[in-house]
Amino acid sequence: MADPAAPAASADPAAPAAPEQRVIIENCAIATVDDADTEYPSGHVVIRGRVIESVGAGAAPAGLEHVVRRVDGSGHLLTPGLVNTHHHFYQWLTRGLAQEANLFDWLVALYPTWARIDEPMVHAAARGSLAMLARGGATTVSDHHYIHPRGAGDLLDAEIRAARETGVRFTAARGSMDRGVSDGGLPPDFAVETTDGALRATEEAVDRYHDASFDSMLRIAVAPCSPFSVSTELMRQSAELARRKGVRLHTHGSETREEEQFCHELFGMGPTDYFESTGWLGQDVWMAHCVHLTDSDIAAFARTGTGVAHCPSSNARLAAGIARVPDMLAAEVPVGLGVDGTASNESGELHTELRNALLVNRLGAHRERALTARQALRLGTHGGARVLGREREIGSLEAGKLADLVLWRLDGLGHSTIADPVAALVFGAAAPVTLSMVGGSPVVEQGRLTTVEEEDVARAARDEARRLARIAAEA
Repeated sequence: MADPAAPAASADPAAPAAPEQRVIIENCAIATVDDADTEYPSGHVVIRGRVIESVGAGAAPAGLEHVVRRVDGSGHLLTPGLVNTHHHFYQWLTRGLAQEANLFDWLVALYPTWARIDEPMVHAAARGSLAMLARGGATTVSDHHYIHPRGAGDLLDAEIRAARETGVRFTAARGSMDRGVSDGGLPPDFAVETTDGALRATEEAVDRYHDASFDSMLRIAVAPCSPFSVSTELMRQSAELARRKGVRLHTHGSETREEEQFCHELFGMGPTDYFESTGWLGQDVWMAHCVHLTDSDIAAFARTGTGVAHCPSSNARLAAGIARVPDMLAAEVPVGLGVDGTASNESGELHTELRNALLVNRLGAHRERALTARQALRLGTHGGARVLGREREIGSLEAGKLADLVLWRLDGLGHSTIADPVAALVFGAAAPVTLSMVGGSPVVEQGRLTTVEEEDVARAARDEARRLARIAAEA
């Protein structure tokens, strides 16, 4: 009998690798969101290890080996996992405030509270935001964290730990601000960094965390906050830093009329021209909101391949306006969907953005022809993957891509009478998620997270929200 205390024998390097296990999902409608928008009324997907092995009509091929699970998808629609391209996790703790404010008034009202966040608060808020996103079908998430109060701890690491615990792919946009109230900005001075400090911390984050591999679970983007909270020098040097390190760039752009006026008064030009003058247009850049783009702005985004994170619920909540998404798509501008921070989109759930993107854009100039249900689904999947620079890996159901996918139940009360499954998903109520997988691993089963306890997440977030409110009131 072997001694249990003895060290284990090393594996024979010449021994054959263990075969990768397969999971089969079949008998479901499938919207692949590939370049041809291929759909199957009843089809199958075979997952081998972390990637999709095959997608097709009918049942899966017979005789496949090492099948460890078969999922009967009858009454369901299978899609790529949703991709969230813009968020502010920390705002999970300040939902429901400044209910009748536009963007600038909302920021002025909330910055004094946000300036008092700390590491435990951000971790709890990130877990709440991520849990809500994952439970609603998001498999890849980006967050823009730009507020780093002095002495608050390692806030970026708090978010990264939360993403690892939840099990989703994460693009952490390391944000920054160096223009406080005394320099004409909106945030309190003690909530902003120095220019050199912000650049140094951002570079350290890239060096410490960024993983550029095909199946990466964590990437870092360089992300100064916005023209009205960041100096021109920080904008320029951030673009140089990102390109030197080979990572993407992210910021807010053209969100409100007030921002446009601010740029004209301070820089003598509109936001898009200002961004171009600082090196902030290009295929490695995506901007949040972009509500107030002119024809020439859209042409500049199209010419340079600059992406857009469309946040319809937040834009409506803050009365920012209706982004010209149909015109952007016609010009072939990359566009994805974003929840935005949950202080301006209290639901915090990306499926809502599929529906609201469709409905809100039909209130604009293009009316009923603005967007179709399938265009909305593409925005939330392949469009988001393209905006984050990951369209070769995720965003559609194709052989060789990562097995990030969602099985939506459509045979229940909310959807059973809608014959078109994609229309049921987009036009209908939020569909229950029967199964959501990231790299072939389940993160949601039967509407419940498999990686974290939802009740614990909710309780911790509530406690930290109350602690933040108490600290802000005492200040």
